[in-house]
Amino acid sequence: MSDSPTAAPPARLVLLAGTHRVAPGLLSWPAWRTLREAAGTPTGCVLTADADHPQLPYLREAGVEVDIADLDAGPLALARHLLDRARTGLVVWLAATDDDPGLGPALARVAAGDEGGEPVPEIELLPGAWDLPGARLLDLVAVMDRLRSPGGCPWDAKQTHESLARYLVEETYELVDAIDSGDRDHLREELGDVLMQVFFHARVAQEDEADPFGIDDVAGGIVDKLISRHPHVFADVEADTPEAVEANWDALKAAEKSHRASALDGIAMSQPALALAAKFLSRTGRAGLTVPTPALPPAVDADDYAGPEAIGDLLLAVTELAARQGVDAETALRAATLRHGDRVRAAEAG
Repeated sequence: MSDSPTAAPPARLVLLAGTHRVAPGLLSWPAWRTLREAAGTPTGCVLTADADHPQLPYLREAGVEVDIADLDAGPLALARHLLDRARTGLVVWLAATDDDPGLGPALARVAAGDEGGEPVPEIELLPGAWDLPGARLLDLVAVMDRLRSPGGCPWDAKQTHESLARYLVEETYELVDAIDSGDRDHLREELGDVLMQVFFHARVAQEDEADPFGIDDVAGGIVDKLISRHPHVFADVEADTPEAVEANWDALKAAEKSHRASALDGIAMSQPALALAAKFLSRTGRAGLTVPTPALPPAVDADDYAGPEAIGDLLLAVTELAARQGVDAETALRAATLRHGDRVRAAEAG
């Protein structure tokens, strides 16, 4: 009885791509299986061009030896070498962290037959790991770190929380404009600009000598707050309607802020005067306080100003009146709002 013929080694080149956003050593099962297969056969091999590749210690610990390829001859020579090796066995190419620029086009050129010679073996792209949602935020952390570190950007390196504050305000207004425009591309761009400001401030805060914190502390704080403010999602509190959720949110906020002396404490005083006035009135109402506001002039009939268009016209008329008198309407409204705040605090004090 004759021996069975020995199976021919697989003629295959596997390009194993990873991601720097996943910790080294965390590879998919198909990736580990392919690496072990290549390293465990006499005609197979695992190659990379990066002698400092972050995966190397973990591969060697798992018994997978990796040879370092010479890139001096250029991408085209490397492509020919890989394909020549793959004609006699399984070759796994461990992509470098910079994705080996030039290798892909070189392999395509050889595979297209432009170089002549033998038919090329099968070429497979195998992802070794996948990015999780939010993984690109790690890139933003790295970029901000590079900009603020020695050798980075001199302008970025000298910024402080105070110098950046106006940019955050500007970017926020631009985001609101993008929302109003309905332009999705514009919206995505402006969301990115606002996100960058948050990461920028967190990177600046990380360098504070007295009380440093970083982006993970910022994210951790808001995660804890969201979980605590949504017990109907993360705990056993019942809240089946938006109104119930809002009422529960207000109760939780009130408990968290119980140490505040006034319902007006914690309001951002730097916001525009009209928004500030609305916030003062909203907080006063939610606190159950009845604090009179200046009455409308007798000539202004409230019934004549129903709806957003009529109210807008009235506000515009008041703004025009202020301008004719040389009064800045923003400053005047802010001053009036602060006077109302004094009345609210007096009412709270009894």
